[in-house]
Amino acid sequence: MTHDDAQGFFATRSALEAEKYLELDYTFECVGDPRVAAAHLCSEQSTAQWKRVGVNEDFRPTFAARVVEFDAEPSPLGFSYAVPGAPSGAVHRCRAVIAHPHANFGPKLPNLLSAVAGEGMFFAPGIPIVRLDDIRFPASFLSAFAGPQFGVRGLREQLQAFDRPIFFGVIKPNIGVPAREFAELAYEGWCGGLDIAKDDEMLADAPWSPISARSAALGDARVRASAATGARKMYLANITDEVDRLVPLHDLVVANGAGAVMVNALPVGLSAIRMLRAHARVPIVSHFPMIAGFGRLPHYGVSSVVFTRLQRLAGCDVIIMPGLGDRMMTPAAEVLANVRACLDEMGDILPSLPVPGGSDSAATLEGVYRALGTVDFGFVPGRGVFGHPDGPAAGARSIRVEWERIAAAGARN
Repeated sequence: MTHDDAQGFFATRSALEAEKYLELDYTFECVGDPRVAAAHLCSEQSTAQWKRVGVNEDFRPTFAARVVEFDAEPSPLGFSYAVPGAPSGAVHRCRAVIAHPHANFGPKLPNLLSAVAGEGMFFAPGIPIVRLDDIRFPASFLSAFAGPQFGVRGLREQLQAFDRPIFFGVIKPNIGVPAREFAELAYEGWCGGLDIAKDDEMLADAPWSPISARSAALGDARVRASAATGARKMYLANITDEVDRLVPLHDLVVANGAGAVMVNALPVGLSAIRMLRAHARVPIVSHFPMIAGFGRLPHYGVSSVVFTRLQRLAGCDVIIMPGLGDRMMTPAAEVLANVRACLDEMGDILPSLPVPGGSDSAATLEGVYRALGTVDFGFVPGRGVFGHPDGPAAGARSIRVEWERIAAAGARN
């Protein structure tokens, strides 16, 4: 691509009709002219060859992705890390905001990802290191999506839990416990103060705990716990499975008393979540397996924030995400950006409840709350409740006592 050709992939925002474009934030490292590299990034994800041989035409004004913000600086030390097959030469580190015409793929999540995070992104000439940091949608695109059915407010109303975090608990041991014993662990956690007892993301329809038997046992235990405590309780059933089983499993567990369903969003697929949203009668909760494979490496891949926005768009009422602390190996700034991606205004799409998790207990609750700066989050200990030395009821009670202390201290201040 010549420098003159590259100019066709640059534009000012004022020259574009905003409602026709998504905006994408990329950072990348390249060899060669950085403006030409940015043009390649646009070209490869949109028009590629933008005219036919021997025909006086140019498809770029209508179909090309275009750079609307750009800056580049030399990187004297070269690439951030070695990449097999990377080109040699002077390296620049670049930031680009790219406007992509969404009519190229329509309101279809598989097609969107194929365009903005597919071959065109990762195989653009001269760019061995690239990361999609964020994505923004115009109202014209958002209007084609239903988004969450219940959202934060709907979940709070179902649980009658206001002005505080929602307290989840991952039932442990997560694998190996038969259905009846598993349900009794949940019952103890509910009686101690959990709002929601949930299956682990690794436990779905397993031989030692068939989902039919487990959901029936948990449904019965939930009724007993609600009666014993006078508070509303919810069982969150993991229905992650092959796509054609999602709807039947939803119907099975809901009939057995599950108040919400959980799906591992990336292994199952965002389009499958959207399909389930059209059928679901209860909140949909997504979990984050595979997320680190896309974006843990600095400067490369797809940020978890992009997937959080897409899960919300697909219809997830609750989004469980890697949380704060060393174990999750996720920068605090990224955790907070994911929380904002759940709660910030997104047209008419309802907010999703963010649940940043990982090795939490009563000891970490205040730190999470202070960092997030809101009560609109879910707190999801596992062993912090079910591994408590005095049992699950004591583990759950320790979290509620700690929250009462935090809330009282806030009231005094």
